[in-house]
Amino acid sequence: MKIYEGGRGLAGAEVTVDGAPLDPQFEVRRFSPMGFEWTYEGDGPRQLALALLCDHLGDPARALALTEGFMRDVVAELDNAWVLTSADIDAALDR
Repeated sequence: MKIYEGGRGLAGAEVTVDGAPLDPQFEVRRFSPMGFEWTYEGDGPRQLALALLCDHLGDPARALALTEGFMRDVVAELDNAWVLTSADIDAALDR
């Protein structure tokens, strides 16, 4: 099971998957030139939603189709520091 973690440090917003930087998936779609954000609805959270879903699902087309709802329902509700597991993402997608 993968573990995704996000937090804010001196370098800004940082997100990892199993301790390594999460790929923003700009080659799939660039919503935000600034990268990841969360706790609200917008382009940075949309980029994070896409990146999480691409990594988790391994299917960029399906991830892109699910991005908007996942951003609204999950990413916009994250705290400043957060942890999501693969099981958490599956549960959110099953809702």
